[in-house]
Amino acid sequence: MGLLSKIFDLIGNKPSDKQQIVDLLHESEGRHLIDGDTVAMMEGALLVSEMKVREVMVPRTQMVCLDEDASPEEILPVVIDSGHSRFPVLDEKQEKVVGILLAKDLLSLAVESGHKFEIKDILRPVVFVPESKRLNILLREFRSSRNHLAVVLDEYGEIDGIVSIEDVIEQIVGEIDDEHDINDEEFIRQHRGNRFTVKAHTPVEVFNEFFDCTFDEEVFDTIGGLVVDQFGHLPIRSEEVEFDGFQFKVLRADKRRVRLLRAVRTT
Repeated sequence: MGLLSKIFDLIGNKPSDKQQIVDLLHESEGRHLIDGDTVAMMEGALLVSEMKVREVMVPRTQMVCLDEDASPEEILPVVIDSGHSRFPVLDEKQEKVVGILLAKDLLSLAVESGHKFEIKDILRPVVFVPESKRLNILLREFRSSRNHLAVVLDEYGEIDGIVSIEDVIEQIVGEIDDEHDINDEEFIRQHRGNRFTVKAHTPVEVFNEFFDCTFDEEVFDTIGGLVVDQFGHLPIRSEEVEFDGFQFKVLRADKRRVRLLRAVRTT
């Protein structure tokens, strides 16, 4: 908290709760003491301590899984098409996760020709977490155990989804770009199954054409404007709203505008 203490000393105020800290951070940004990106990350760090796994996990319906009796010919297309690096492996009844397969462990197939492949021989142990676990605690556990993926269980011990260290870190630093994320030339990019990243300034007509839907193109110019109208206020990062067959989550926003959305088609 050294930086915060110095900022509060400069401003002359001492916060008594988290909301006052956020207000002072924005005041500091307005005085050009710290930049907007730093403020966003500090807000994200405060937010993580209040959020739970269920708020950021990938639900079971969107998980990319492998079968424990799958052959290399069945596994490789899934790994290549998804672009993921870690995969839950399910038992024959599709009820339990028996291990985690790391894509890099499949390299042995390329150098050990003729070797009989058994997926169970290269599985990593599974980490299970309850959906109610707080993200700051999960992040600490990820760091200490060096695991990057956990299987989320509901209150009955059933598979509810998965959560990665990237899912947690993104709540602090914003969406982490990689080769599967949206780039400057795109408005919309599909990720896991029915999950899409959408730039808020995407024209409504482009969104309609991409998803074959009929949002009003005359009332709103951009999908961000339409989503903000549904919120009824300028939303902050991680707020969600659902309407007309879509669930939207704010991935990036500042105190003036929404910048990036996650869209999931619900119908």
